[in-house]
Amino acid sequence: MNSPVRIVFLGGLGEIGRNCFCLEVAGRILVVDCGLMFPDADMPGVDLVLPDFTYLRENADRVDGVVLTHGHEDHVGGLAYLLRDVSTPIFGSELCLGFARNRIDEAGLLGRTELVTVRDGDRIDIGPFDVEFVPIAHSVPHAFATAYRTPAGTILHTGDFKLDLTPFDGRMTDLARLGQIAGEGIRLLLSDSTNAERPGFTESETTVGPVILGILRDHPDKRVIVASFSSHLHRVAQVVQAARATGRKVAFVGRSMLQNVAFARELGMLELPGDEVIDIDEISRFAPGEVCIVCTGSQGEPMSALSLMAAHEHKHVKVSSDDVVVISAHAIPGNETSVSRVIDSLYRAGADVIHDKTAPVHVSGHASQEELKFMLSLTRPEWFIPVHGEFRHLVHHARLAHAVGVPEERVLLCMDGDAVTISDGGLDVERRAVPAGYQYVDGLLDDISVGVLRDRRNLAEEGVVVVIVTVDATTGELITGPEIVTRGWVYEAEAADLIEEAKTAVRVSLAEAAAEGATDFETLRRHARRSLGRFINNRTRRRPAIIPVVLEV
Repeated sequence: MNSPVRIVFLGGLGEIGRNCFCLEVAGRILVVDCGLMFPDADMPGVDLVLPDFTYLRENADRVDGVVLTHGHEDHVGGLAYLLRDVSTPIFGSELCLGFARNRIDEAGLLGRTELVTVRDGDRIDIGPFDVEFVPIAHSVPHAFATAYRTPAGTILHTGDFKLDLTPFDGRMTDLARLGQIAGEGIRLLLSDSTNAERPGFTESETTVGPVILGILRDHPDKRVIVASFSSHLHRVAQVVQAARATGRKVAFVGRSMLQNVAFARELGMLELPGDEVIDIDEISRFAPGEVCIVCTGSQGEPMSALSLMAAHEHKHVKVSSDDVVVISAHAIPGNETSVSRVIDSLYRAGADVIHDKTAPVHVSGHASQEELKFMLSLTRPEWFIPVHGEFRHLVHHARLAHAVGVPEERVLLCMDGDAVTISDGGLDVERRAVPAGYQYVDGLLDDISVGVLRDRRNLAEEGVVVVIVTVDATTGELITGPEIVTRGWVYEAEAADLIEEAKTAVRVSLAEAAAEGATDFETLRRHARRSLGRFINNRTRRRPAIIPVVLEV
């Protein structure tokens, strides 16, 4: 009997982002991807959301490495946080490792890892793991599907993919090799579910270039600003080609854009003569129609280049009626409001804005329904688990699997925290086997608790009231106060009468406490909080946070 193999899902199932799972063979662990997620509107103050690394932290001595499928932040953005607890080598393409290196270096953690470059078609051993890297097309160059040959059979993980028949760089999804692996037998397929609700096929990346070129030609007297993901180098390259074809100088804006473009030029992935690139502080020397700006901020991130331009706070770019802004990206779920706000601000500044709702300036990097069905039919897996997507995406992908002949009982819907054991007898799922909640990052704090987040939500919704009194330490009688300071409950300047009534309620309660002989600090604080809370609830039906400050003399 072969030894069982285990898969533990730490993120990416039931959500967009935080992609991370663990493969376990012979007691060793291989981590596949380590991504982050951007916060929702109900996560005030949170900068990033990470997988819960508790399981990996507790088993750090068993981790043999991290395999990266591609360079997007939802797959590599959590590496610097993982390396604080787990020192391990990282395997990925040269481009992917270049993207990851920047964040790891900024965190001062390069000494805790070894970055190992793999190339198309490589098959390597990482401890007991036999891993093959198969080229696939995606919206970032050099993405991989990965095949793991284990004692329990071959596990194929598609990574993020689409079947682009005319990719910008000519590097197509290697269907022939995937078919050969399928001929050997695939025990389990894990496949990208992001576009499982979308019918048909996803358009080729090369369809965007002519649209961008047309926009530049249609606005010969205007400056064109194109916002895109900095990792989407094929999109950036097409914008550069269009700018060169129309005789425009190119200026790159945004820290990550500058870093990634420099790295791409170093690797020979982006052809751009030095005399056709200008620094952003040089744009005032050129007429609007002679310049194309490529920047970050397609998701409306608060401090990104495009957001600063929209808010009239960018040091070098002042948006006006001389500008056409192209947002060459689709809003990630949760970012729609931020993107809409930026678009409105750009229109108020006089610019014209073109985005994916008004022109085909973006195509997805993920396979649609017909491509997903093709992948299922090509690989003919014995078992199937849809991954990478919100729960509805997983459900729709499961239905596609049923439609192409995968037996319903052999399609498993899993969630973060589930562990799947693969043995000769089949697949068994242990629900919520490991911690897999959200780990919140706020500035330098990378483990904001749920309690802190709950308090922030309450403060945002109800406000805070501070009541300050001074009492006699011997008798408990009120000496001065109460004084009431509030933020987010009522506006003090317009609610003087209400605040005076609140003071009276606290004064009466403390007098009653003193009459009963209560002089200790905690009892008086409790009386002040309870009486003020009752008054506020009765008069305004609100429940702000109440902080009593009792000073004794």
